[in-house]
Amino acid sequence: MAFLELLMTNRILYNVTCSVDTDIHQEWLEWMLKRHIPDVMKTGMFADFRICRITGYEENGMSFAIQYTASAIEDYNNYMQNFAPALMGEHTARFGDKVSAFRTVLEILHEGSISFPGVSAN
Repeated sequence: MAFLELLMTNRILYNVTCSVDTDIHQEWLEWMLKRHIPDVMKTGMFADFRICRITGYEENGMSFAIQYTASAIEDYNNYMQNFAPALMGEHTARFGDKVSAFRTVLEILHEGSISFPGVSAN
């Protein structure tokens, strides 16, 4: 019998999907990991982040999803009003039209995990 653990939450997932020109993707990824993401996290508005490569579609470059989790919509709004303009401006100044981005905001309604006796997750 499986054990299902669900959390009801009003946390916010802020997703930034980026299409990066292939010729700069390594430089961009390194800058994101060493500079931009730490600067975003230093704002204190997000609890965690993840960066994912989007596979299966790379016609005009490589695609990535950067996801930040905020504890509440107020934290996200605070970030967008007080921190995002400068951080987005810095990104645009550095990479210009070599990176295009679109943003989505998702409300996390439920999250959870399922465990089965005798089976461990990798």
